[in-house]
Amino acid sequence: MKKIFLILLACCSVHLYAQNSVKNGQTLYDTDGNVLHAHGGYILKSGDTWYWYGENRTENNYVSCYASKDLVNWEFRNNILTTDSPAEKTRVRADLKLFNAEDNKKVNIERPKVVYNESTGKYVMWAHYENGHDYSKAAIAVASCDTPDGNFVYHGSFNPYGQMSRDCTLFQDEGKTYFASAARNNADMHVYLLQSDFLNIEKEVGVWWNGEYREAPAFVRVGKKFYCFNSGCTGWDPNQGQYAWSSGIEEGFGMLSNIGDETTYHSQPAFILTLKGTKKTSYIYVGDRWNGKSYHESTYTWYPIQFNKDGTAELIYCDELEINAKTGEVKPVVYKK
Repeated sequence: MKKIFLILLACCSVHLYAQNSVKNGQTLYDTDGNVLHAHGGYILKSGDTWYWYGENRTENNYVSCYASKDLVNWEFRNNILTTDSPAEKTRVRADLKLFNAEDNKKVNIERPKVVYNESTGKYVMWAHYENGHDYSKAAIAVASCDTPDGNFVYHGSFNPYGQMSRDCTLFQDEGKTYFASAARNNADMHVYLLQSDFLNIEKEVGVWWNGEYREAPAFVRVGKKFYCFNSGCTGWDPNQGQYAWSSGIEEGFGMLSNIGDETTYHSQPAFILTLKGTKKTSYIYVGDRWNGKSYHESTYTWYPIQFNKDGTAELIYCDELEINAKTGEVKPVVYKK
């Protein structure tokens, strides 16, 4: 009887935090029942597993990684970048310190994005680097690893062609990988093509939305159209999200259009997830609902996006999003008031 009880208890423990949906604005937990730390992050699929990377500002951590087969139940894998991560110089003259030289305290590593390089077999991370005190550093941080959830090797921080680089993202399409970030004190959005090993910039391919102060870029390709979603610059407070589309990343984007409500349903974009299933392809806007007074109480939002034939996009509000990762189907759920 005792043995049967222990088996049942173990089964209950495994499924205690099992989910079949993402609840917006609520604290998310991993499969061990611990708070999930993945703000400003990115989801990458490798094989049949999804990896969610994001900021972790606890203790000596910078970036954490979680794994899932269904996009709703996330297993903690590793703190892939910490103050103790090994550093290795590349051909780029970069600052290899993962702490502030002035007071030996932590820096900030924000909006980490990870992509896979088929030619080198490396998983490469690009992120926003700050000094931990203010936003004057405005630099890029780069790291890499042989596995998606291993201990990443830090390759340092630098400023692209001497320019500022704040809120950022990576985007891959047809053999090319691009990095975009807010520059000139967030006034403009700069876009760069990466070199073949993803460890340096090949060239700048565009500067968009001059003087419009947009940040938090997130790209997605839908058919032959390329979309960029972004937010305004209002600190921790949410604002009106906008988007624009183009026929090619290097061709530039047109005027921005509003999406969602005046607070983008109380969120800021982190990335757009393309979910290709056996029945359909769905597009999910994954955002952060920041808490400026208490960072660790910030939460997440997962909203489906509807793309129309005329090029317009609609952000579908929901309190909860049911996801079938196998079929690609999603179902927005709105609670009755």
